[in-house]
Amino acid sequence: MIPRDQHCISRKNISDGALKVMAQLRRNGHQAYLVGGAVRDLLLGGHPKDFDVATDATPEEVHAIFRSSRIIGRRFRIVHVRFGREVIEVTTFRGHHDSEPDTSRGKSQSHQSDQGLLLRDNVFGTLEEDAVRRDLTVNALYYDAANFAVYDHVHGMQDMLRRSVCIIGDPEVRFREDPVRMLRVARFAAKLEFTVEAETAAAIPRCAHLLREIPAARLFDEFLKLFSSGYAERTLEQLLEHDLLRYLFPDSDYEIRQDSVSRGLVEAAMRSTDQRIRDDKPITPAFLLAALLWPVVDRLADQLRDRGDPPMTAMHNAAQQVIASAVQTLAIPRRFTMPMREIWEFQLRLQRGNSRKARELLQNRRFRAAYDFLLLREQAGEETGDVGAFWTEFQTLPENQNLPMIDSEEPDDGAGNRPRRRRPRKRRPATS
Repeated sequence: MIPRDQHCISRKNISDGALKVMAQLRRNGHQAYLVGGAVRDLLLGGHPKDFDVATDATPEEVHAIFRSSRIIGRRFRIVHVRFGREVIEVTTFRGHHDSEPDTSRGKSQSHQSDQGLLLRDNVFGTLEEDAVRRDLTVNALYYDAANFAVYDHVHGMQDMLRRSVCIIGDPEVRFREDPVRMLRVARFAAKLEFTVEAETAAAIPRCAHLLREIPAARLFDEFLKLFSSGYAERTLEQLLEHDLLRYLFPDSDYEIRQDSVSRGLVEAAMRSTDQRIRDDKPITPAFLLAALLWPVVDRLADQLRDRGDPPMTAMHNAAQQVIASAVQTLAIPRRFTMPMREIWEFQLRLQRGNSRKARELLQNRRFRAAYDFLLLREQAGEETGDVGAFWTEFQTLPENQNLPMIDSEEPDDGAGNRPRRRRPRKRRPATS
Protein backbone atom coordinates (compact mmCIF):
# COMPACT_ATOMS: atom_id res chain seq x y z
CA MET A 1 0.00 0.00 0.00
CA ILE A 2 1.40 3.39 -1.06
CA PRO A 3 -0.09 6.16 1.14
CA ARG A 4 -1.26 9.54 -0.11
CA ASP A 5 1.94 11.40 0.81
CA GLN A 6 4.02 9.05 -1.38
CA HIS A 7 2.19 9.46 -4.71
CA CYS A 8 0.85 12.32 -6.82
CA ILE A 9 -2.75 11.24 -7.52
CA SER A 10 -5.41 13.80 -6.60
CA ARG A 11 -9.17 13.25 -6.61
CA LYS A 12 -9.63 16.52 -8.51
CA ASN A 13 -8.06 14.84 -11.57
CA ILE A 14 -10.53 11.92 -11.47
CA SER A 15 -13.86 12.17 -13.29
CA ASP A 16 -16.97 12.77 -11.20
CA GLY A 17 -18.56 9.71 -12.79
CA ALA A 18 -15.79 7.40 -11.59
CA LEU A 19 -15.89 8.87 -8.09
CA LYS A 20 -19.69 8.41 -7.95
CA VAL A 21 -19.45 4.77 -9.10
CA MET A 22 -16.84 3.94 -6.45
CA ALA A 23 -18.78 5.74 -3.70
CA GLN A 24 -22.06 4.02 -4.59
CA LEU A 25 -20.42 0.58 -4.66
CA ARG A 26 -18.87 1.22 -1.23
CA ARG A 27 -22.24 2.34 0.16
CA ASN A 28 -23.65 -0.99 -0.97
CA GLY A 29 -20.98 -2.92 0.93
CA HIS A 30 -18.57 -3.58 -1.93
CA GLN A 31 -14.93 -2.80 -2.55
CA ALA A 32 -14.22 -0.39 -5.40
CA TYR A 33 -10.97 0.93 -6.87
CA LEU A 34 -9.86 3.00 -9.80
CA VAL A 35 -7.69 0.69 -11.88
CA GLY A 36 -5.54 0.32 -14.96
CA GLY A 37 -4.52 3.00 -17.41
CA ALA A 38 -6.14 5.85 -15.49
CA VAL A 39 -4.04 5.14 -12.38
CA ARG A 40 -0.91 4.69 -14.50
CA ASP A 41 -1.43 7.94 -16.39
CA LEU A 42 -2.27 9.90 -13.23
CA LEU A 43 0.95 8.67 -11.61
CA LEU A 44 2.87 9.75 -14.74
CA GLY A 45 1.33 13.21 -14.55
CA GLY A 46 -1.09 12.74 -17.42
CA HIS A 47 -4.82 13.41 -17.80
CA PRO A 48 -6.73 10.18 -18.55
CA LYS A 49 -9.75 10.28 -20.84
CA ASP A 50 -11.21 6.99 -19.61
CA PHE A 51 -11.68 5.75 -16.06
CA ASP A 52 -12.19 2.08 -15.18
CA VAL A 53 -13.33 0.70 -11.84
CA ALA A 54 -12.66 -2.74 -10.35
CA THR A 55 -14.91 -4.22 -7.67
CA ASP A 56 -15.78 -7.41 -5.83
CA ALA A 57 -19.42 -7.01 -6.93
CA THR A 58 -20.54 -9.38 -9.69
CA PRO A 59 -21.78 -7.92 -12.99
CA GLU A 60 -25.37 -8.65 -11.93
CA GLU A 61 -24.86 -6.88 -8.61
CA VAL A 62 -23.34 -3.84 -10.32
CA HIS A 63 -26.19 -3.75 -12.82
CA ALA A 64 -28.73 -3.86 -9.98
CA ILE A 65 -27.09 -0.88 -8.23
CA PHE A 66 -26.89 1.38 -11.31
CA ARG A 67 -30.03 1.89 -13.30
CA SER A 68 -28.15 3.44 -16.24
CA SER A 69 -25.95 0.42 -16.83
CA ARG A 70 -25.74 -2.64 -19.04
CA ILE A 71 -23.75 -5.87 -19.00
CA ILE A 72 -21.68 -6.47 -22.12
CA GLY A 73 -19.22 -9.08 -23.34
CA ARG A 74 -19.05 -12.83 -23.31
CA ARG A 75 -15.37 -13.68 -23.04
CA PHE A 76 -15.03 -11.05 -20.27
CA ARG A 77 -18.35 -9.84 -18.84
CA ILE A 78 -18.19 -6.20 -17.76
CA VAL A 79 -20.66 -3.45 -16.92
CA HIS A 80 -20.91 -0.03 -18.57
CA VAL A 81 -22.33 2.62 -16.26
CA ARG A 82 -23.41 5.76 -18.08
CA PHE A 83 -23.35 9.31 -16.71
CA GLY A 84 -24.57 11.53 -19.53
CA ARG A 85 -21.97 11.12 -22.30
CA GLU A 86 -19.40 9.51 -20.01
CA VAL A 87 -19.20 5.72 -19.65
CA ILE A 88 -17.45 4.14 -16.67
CA GLU A 89 -16.34 0.56 -17.26
CA VAL A 90 -16.78 -1.62 -14.17
CA THR A 91 -15.11 -5.05 -13.97
CA THR A 92 -15.43 -7.71 -11.30
CA PHE A 93 -12.19 -8.90 -9.68
CA ARG A 94 -11.03 -11.88 -11.70
CA GLY A 95 -9.64 -15.03 -10.12
CA HIS A 96 -7.37 -17.75 -11.46
CA HIS A 97 -9.09 -19.52 -14.35
CA ASP A 98 -7.90 -22.93 -13.12
CA SER A 99 -9.43 -22.45 -9.66
CA GLU A 100 -12.74 -23.85 -8.51
CA PRO A 101 -15.61 -21.56 -9.53
CA ASP A 102 -17.39 -19.73 -6.73
CA THR A 103 -20.96 -20.50 -7.72
CA SER A 104 -22.31 -18.61 -4.71
CA ARG A 105 -21.45 -15.36 -6.54
CA GLY A 106 -23.36 -16.12 -9.72
CA LYS A 107 -22.07 -17.60 -12.96
CA SER A 108 -18.31 -18.02 -12.74
CA GLN A 109 -16.60 -20.00 -15.44
CA SER A 110 -13.61 -20.20 -17.76
CA HIS A 111 -12.70 -22.19 -20.83
CA GLN A 112 -9.41 -22.65 -22.66
CA SER A 113 -8.48 -24.10 -26.03
CA ASP A 114 -6.05 -27.00 -26.32
CA GLN A 115 -3.27 -24.46 -27.03
CA GLY A 116 -3.99 -22.53 -23.82
CA LEU A 117 -5.98 -19.71 -25.46
CA LEU A 118 -8.61 -18.31 -23.11
CA LEU A 119 -11.99 -18.58 -24.82
CA ARG A 120 -14.06 -17.56 -21.79
CA ASP A 121 -12.82 -16.09 -18.52
CA ASN A 122 -15.51 -15.15 -16.04
CA VAL A 123 -13.93 -16.48 -12.86
CA PHE A 124 -14.34 -14.06 -9.97
CA GLY A 125 -11.70 -13.55 -7.29
CA THR A 126 -10.05 -11.13 -4.87
CA LEU A 127 -8.18 -7.87 -5.37
CA GLU A 128 -4.84 -9.69 -5.11
CA GLU A 129 -5.92 -12.34 -7.67
CA ASP A 130 -7.26 -9.65 -9.98
CA ALA A 131 -3.93 -7.81 -9.94
CA VAL A 132 -2.03 -10.96 -10.91
CA ARG A 133 -4.55 -11.72 -13.69
CA ARG A 134 -3.96 -8.38 -15.46
CA ASP A 135 -1.58 -8.22 -18.38
CA LEU A 136 1.09 -5.58 -17.65
CA THR A 137 2.50 -4.53 -14.30
CA VAL A 138 2.05 -0.81 -15.07
CA ASN A 139 -1.65 -1.49 -15.74
CA ALA A 140 -2.23 -3.35 -12.46
CA LEU A 141 -2.24 -0.46 -9.98
CA TYR A 142 -5.34 0.34 -7.90
CA TYR A 143 -6.39 3.64 -6.34
CA ASP A 144 -8.74 3.73 -3.36
CA ALA A 145 -10.69 7.01 -3.32
CA ALA A 146 -11.75 6.30 0.30
CA ASN A 147 -8.28 6.32 1.89
CA PHE A 148 -6.35 7.89 -1.07
CA ALA A 149 -3.89 4.96 -1.18
CA VAL A 150 -2.45 3.14 -4.22
CA TYR A 151 -2.23 -0.66 -4.07
CA ASP A 152 0.57 -2.40 -5.97
CA HIS A 153 0.76 -6.21 -5.91
CA VAL A 154 3.01 -6.76 -8.97
CA HIS A 155 5.87 -4.16 -8.72
CA GLY A 156 4.08 -1.84 -11.15
CA MET A 157 5.48 1.30 -9.51
CA GLN A 158 8.98 -0.13 -9.75
CA ASP A 159 8.55 -0.83 -13.46
CA MET A 160 7.23 2.68 -14.06
CA LEU A 161 10.34 4.11 -12.42
CA ARG A 162 12.42 1.81 -14.63
CA ARG A 163 10.33 2.88 -17.64
CA SER A 164 9.80 -0.78 -18.46
CA VAL A 165 6.85 -2.70 -19.95
CA CYS A 166 6.68 -6.07 -18.20
CA ILE A 167 4.11 -8.86 -18.54
CA ILE A 168 2.74 -10.24 -15.26
CA GLY A 169 3.67 -13.87 -14.59
CA ASP A 170 5.31 -16.25 -17.06
CA PRO A 171 5.32 -14.33 -20.38
CA GLU A 172 4.93 -17.43 -22.55
CA VAL A 173 1.95 -18.71 -20.54
CA ARG A 174 0.28 -15.29 -20.60
CA PHE A 175 0.84 -14.89 -24.37
CA ARG A 176 -0.63 -18.34 -24.99
CA GLU A 177 -3.71 -17.37 -22.95
CA ASP A 178 -4.20 -14.34 -25.19
CA PRO A 179 -1.73 -13.70 -28.05
CA VAL A 180 -3.06 -10.15 -28.48
CA ARG A 181 -1.10 -9.30 -25.33
CA MET A 182 2.02 -9.21 -27.52
CA LEU A 183 0.48 -6.39 -29.54
CA ARG A 184 -0.44 -4.64 -26.30
CA VAL A 185 3.17 -4.87 -25.13
CA ALA A 186 4.29 -3.16 -28.33
CA ARG A 187 1.51 -0.57 -28.10
CA PHE A 188 2.25 0.45 -24.53
CA ALA A 189 5.99 0.51 -25.10
CA ALA A 190 5.31 2.96 -27.93
CA LYS A 191 2.72 5.00 -26.04
CA LEU A 192 4.73 5.38 -22.84
CA GLU A 193 8.13 5.44 -24.59
CA PHE A 194 9.24 2.58 -22.33
CA THR A 195 11.51 -0.35 -23.13
CA VAL A 196 10.22 -3.94 -23.13
CA GLU A 197 11.49 -6.00 -20.19
CA ALA A 198 13.98 -8.69 -21.27
CA GLU A 199 11.97 -11.85 -20.42
CA THR A 200 8.82 -10.35 -21.91
CA ALA A 201 10.68 -9.51 -25.13
CA ALA A 202 12.32 -12.96 -25.31
CA ALA A 203 8.95 -14.75 -25.21
CA ILE A 204 7.48 -12.81 -28.16
CA PRO A 205 9.28 -14.65 -31.00
CA ARG A 206 8.34 -18.00 -29.42
CA CYS A 207 4.64 -17.10 -29.32
CA ALA A 208 4.12 -14.64 -32.20
CA HIS A 209 2.74 -17.36 -34.51
CA LEU A 210 -0.26 -17.70 -32.17
CA LEU A 211 -1.58 -14.41 -33.54
CA ARG A 212 -2.74 -16.41 -36.56
CA GLU A 213 -5.41 -17.94 -34.30
CA ILE A 214 -6.96 -14.56 -33.49
CA PRO A 215 -10.14 -13.73 -35.46
CA ALA A 216 -9.63 -11.17 -38.23
CA ALA A 217 -12.27 -8.87 -36.72
CA ARG A 218 -10.43 -8.69 -33.40
CA LEU A 219 -7.11 -8.01 -35.15
CA PHE A 220 -8.72 -5.11 -37.02
CA ASP A 221 -9.85 -3.65 -33.68
CA GLU A 222 -6.27 -3.98 -32.43
CA PHE A 223 -5.00 -2.29 -35.61
CA LEU A 224 -7.17 0.74 -34.79
CA LYS A 225 -5.75 0.91 -31.26
CA LEU A 226 -2.19 0.52 -32.52
CA PHE A 227 -2.24 3.19 -35.20
CA SER A 228 -5.05 5.63 -34.35
CA SER A 229 -4.04 6.77 -30.87
CA GLY A 230 -1.39 9.39 -31.62
CA TYR A 231 1.82 7.33 -31.52
CA ALA A 232 1.60 5.36 -34.76
CA GLU A 233 5.20 6.02 -35.83
CA ARG A 234 6.65 4.64 -32.59
CA THR A 235 4.21 1.72 -32.72
CA LEU A 236 5.44 0.82 -36.20
CA GLU A 237 9.01 0.76 -34.86
CA GLN A 238 8.00 -1.58 -32.03
CA LEU A 239 6.12 -3.94 -34.34
CA LEU A 240 9.10 -4.14 -36.68
CA GLU A 241 11.56 -4.57 -33.83
CA HIS A 242 9.62 -7.50 -32.37
CA ASP A 243 8.70 -8.96 -35.78
CA LEU A 244 4.96 -8.60 -35.19
CA LEU A 245 3.94 -6.48 -38.19
CA ARG A 246 3.97 -9.53 -40.47
CA TYR A 247 1.05 -11.03 -38.54
CA LEU A 248 -1.03 -7.97 -39.45
CA PHE A 249 0.38 -7.06 -42.87
CA PRO A 250 2.57 -9.95 -44.09
CA ASP A 251 3.26 -8.66 -47.62
CA SER A 252 3.77 -5.07 -46.45
CA ASP A 253 6.21 -6.23 -43.79
CA TYR A 254 8.37 -7.83 -46.49
CA GLU A 255 8.28 -4.73 -48.73
CA ILE A 256 9.04 -2.34 -45.86
CA ARG A 257 12.06 -4.36 -44.78
CA GLN A 258 13.39 -4.73 -48.34
CA ASP A 259 12.83 -1.21 -49.69
CA SER A 260 13.82 2.02 -47.93
CA VAL A 261 11.40 4.07 -50.08
CA SER A 262 8.47 1.88 -49.01
CA ARG A 263 9.50 2.18 -45.39
CA GLY A 264 9.89 5.95 -45.75
CA LEU A 265 6.35 6.27 -47.14
CA VAL A 266 4.77 4.25 -44.33
CA GLU A 267 6.75 6.12 -41.66
CA ALA A 268 5.76 9.46 -43.21
CA ALA A 269 2.08 8.43 -43.17
CA MET A 270 2.33 7.43 -39.50
CA ARG A 271 4.08 10.70 -38.65
CA SER A 272 1.42 12.71 -40.51
CA THR A 273 -1.38 10.86 -38.70
CA ASP A 274 0.21 11.49 -35.30
CA GLN A 275 0.51 15.19 -36.11
CA ARG A 276 -3.14 15.42 -37.16
CA ILE A 277 -4.18 13.86 -33.85
CA ARG A 278 -2.02 16.36 -31.95
CA ASP A 279 -3.65 19.16 -33.96
CA ASP A 280 -7.11 17.74 -33.14
CA LYS A 281 -7.82 17.08 -36.82
CA PRO A 282 -9.85 14.10 -38.05
CA ILE A 283 -8.11 10.95 -39.29
CA THR A 284 -9.39 7.93 -41.17
CA PRO A 285 -8.12 4.36 -41.00
CA ALA A 286 -8.52 4.24 -44.80
CA PHE A 287 -5.53 6.58 -45.26
CA LEU A 288 -3.35 4.55 -42.89
CA LEU A 289 -4.33 1.31 -44.59
CA ALA A 290 -3.70 2.85 -48.02
CA ALA A 291 -0.17 3.74 -46.93
CA LEU A 292 0.58 0.38 -45.31
CA LEU A 293 -0.60 -1.58 -48.35
CA TRP A 294 0.65 0.80 -51.08
CA PRO A 295 4.10 -0.85 -51.45
CA VAL A 296 2.37 -4.16 -52.24
CA VAL A 297 -0.19 -2.58 -54.59
CA ASP A 298 2.48 -0.57 -56.43
CA ARG A 299 4.73 -3.60 -56.98
CA LEU A 300 1.86 -5.77 -58.22
CA ALA A 301 0.58 -3.01 -60.53
CA ASP A 302 4.09 -2.75 -62.03
CA GLN A 303 4.08 -6.50 -62.70
CA LEU A 304 0.66 -6.30 -64.37
CA ARG A 305 1.77 -3.37 -66.54
CA ASP A 306 4.85 -5.33 -67.60
CA ARG A 307 2.48 -8.11 -68.62
CA GLY A 308 0.68 -5.70 -70.91
CA ASP A 309 -2.24 -4.37 -68.84
CA PRO A 310 -3.08 -0.65 -69.31
CA PRO A 311 -1.94 1.42 -66.29
CA MET A 312 -5.41 2.04 -64.82
CA THR A 313 -6.49 -1.55 -65.37
CA ALA A 314 -3.29 -2.77 -63.73
CA MET A 315 -3.84 -0.52 -60.72
CA HIS A 316 -7.48 -1.56 -60.40
CA ASN A 317 -6.67 -5.28 -60.56
CA ALA A 318 -3.72 -4.92 -58.17
CA ALA A 319 -5.92 -3.08 -55.66
CA GLN A 320 -8.56 -5.81 -55.83
CA GLN A 321 -6.04 -8.59 -55.27
CA VAL A 322 -4.23 -6.87 -52.40
CA ILE A 323 -7.44 -5.99 -50.58
CA ALA A 324 -8.80 -9.53 -51.04
CA SER A 325 -5.62 -10.88 -49.45
CA ALA A 326 -5.50 -8.29 -46.65
CA VAL A 327 -9.04 -8.91 -45.41
CA GLN A 328 -8.12 -12.53 -44.71
CA THR A 329 -5.89 -11.28 -41.89
CA LEU A 330 -7.69 -8.07 -40.92
CA ALA A 331 -11.45 -7.80 -41.33
CA ILE A 332 -11.25 -4.38 -43.01
CA PRO A 333 -14.79 -2.98 -43.46
CA ARG A 334 -15.88 -1.99 -46.94
CA ARG A 335 -16.32 1.61 -45.82
CA PHE A 336 -12.51 1.73 -45.66
CA THR A 337 -11.57 -0.51 -48.60
CA MET A 338 -13.47 1.68 -51.07
CA PRO A 339 -11.63 4.93 -50.17
CA MET A 340 -8.31 3.03 -50.14
CA ARG A 341 -8.86 1.85 -53.70
CA GLU A 342 -9.90 5.34 -54.83
CA ILE A 343 -6.80 6.93 -53.26
CA TRP A 344 -4.57 4.43 -55.08
CA GLU A 345 -6.28 4.81 -58.46
CA PHE A 346 -6.31 8.60 -58.08
CA GLN A 347 -2.49 8.56 -58.04
CA LEU A 348 -2.42 7.83 -61.77
CA ARG A 349 -4.88 10.61 -62.49
CA LEU A 350 -2.84 13.09 -60.45
CA GLN A 351 0.36 12.16 -62.24
CA ARG A 352 -1.13 13.62 -65.41
CA GLY A 353 -0.48 17.06 -63.97
CA ASN A 354 -1.12 18.92 -67.23
CA SER A 355 -4.43 17.23 -67.87
CA ARG A 356 -7.31 19.23 -69.30
CA LYS A 357 -9.42 17.80 -66.48
CA ALA A 358 -7.24 19.21 -63.68
CA ARG A 359 -10.00 21.44 -62.31
CA GLU A 360 -12.46 18.56 -62.30
CA LEU A 361 -9.99 16.44 -60.33
CA LEU A 362 -9.54 19.29 -57.88
CA GLN A 363 -13.26 19.18 -57.11
CA ASN A 364 -13.38 15.42 -56.57
CA ARG A 365 -14.20 14.28 -53.03
CA ARG A 366 -11.04 12.11 -52.93
CA PHE A 367 -8.70 14.84 -54.19
CA ARG A 368 -7.43 16.04 -50.82
CA ALA A 369 -6.61 12.58 -49.46
CA ALA A 370 -5.04 11.53 -52.78
CA TYR A 371 -3.03 14.78 -52.98
CA ASP A 372 -1.72 14.32 -49.41
CA PHE A 373 -0.83 10.74 -50.30
CA LEU A 374 1.03 11.91 -53.42
CA LEU A 375 3.10 14.35 -51.33
CA LEU A 376 4.01 11.56 -48.91
CA ARG A 377 5.14 9.39 -51.81
CA GLU A 378 7.38 12.18 -53.08
CA GLN A 379 8.67 12.85 -49.56
CA ALA A 380 9.64 9.16 -49.30
CA GLY A 381 11.61 9.37 -52.54
CA GLU A 382 9.17 7.91 -55.09
CA GLU A 383 9.54 9.22 -58.64
CA THR A 384 6.32 10.99 -59.69
CA GLY A 385 7.65 13.61 -62.09
CA ASP A 386 7.34 16.25 -59.36
CA VAL A 387 3.61 16.62 -60.03
CA GLY A 388 3.08 17.44 -56.37
CA ALA A 389 4.43 20.95 -57.01
CA PHE A 390 1.99 21.36 -59.94
CA TRP A 391 -1.01 20.46 -57.77
CA THR A 392 0.19 22.60 -54.87
CA GLU A 393 0.42 25.66 -57.15
CA PHE A 394 -2.73 24.81 -59.10
CA GLN A 395 -4.84 24.94 -55.93
CA THR A 396 -3.67 28.49 -55.20
CA LEU A 397 -4.81 29.96 -58.53
CA PRO A 398 -7.59 32.56 -57.99
CA GLU A 399 -9.98 30.81 -60.37
CA ASN A 400 -9.64 27.60 -58.35
CA GLN A 401 -10.60 29.09 -55.01
CA ASN A 402 -13.91 28.00 -53.45
CA LEU A 403 -14.80 25.58 -56.22
CA PRO A 404 -17.92 23.52 -55.46
CA MET A 405 -17.25 19.90 -54.58
CA ILE A 406 -18.32 17.53 -57.33
CA ASP A 407 -17.76 13.89 -58.02
CA SER A 408 -17.56 12.10 -61.31
CA GLU A 409 -18.89 9.00 -59.56
CA GLU A 410 -22.01 8.28 -57.59
CA PRO A 411 -21.51 9.31 -53.94
CA ASP A 412 -21.50 6.53 -51.39
CA ASP A 413 -23.50 6.33 -48.18
CA GLY A 414 -20.47 6.50 -45.88
CA ALA A 415 -20.14 2.72 -45.90
CA GLY A 416 -18.84 2.48 -49.45
CA ASN A 417 -22.24 1.52 -50.89
CA ARG A 418 -23.43 3.19 -54.07
CA PRO A 419 -27.13 4.03 -54.15
CA ARG A 420 -29.08 2.61 -57.04
CA ARG A 421 -30.10 5.07 -59.69
CA ARG A 422 -33.83 5.29 -60.06
CA ARG A 423 -35.11 4.97 -63.55
CA PRO A 424 -37.37 7.84 -64.56
CA ARG A 425 -40.98 6.81 -64.67
CA LYS A 426 -42.41 6.61 -68.14
CA ARG A 427 -45.35 8.87 -68.63
CA ARG A 428 -48.39 7.30 -70.10
CA PRO A 429 -49.51 8.90 -73.32
CA ALA A 430 -52.51 11.15 -72.86
CA THR A 431 -55.74 9.58 -74.04
CA SER A 432 -57.96 11.59 -76.34
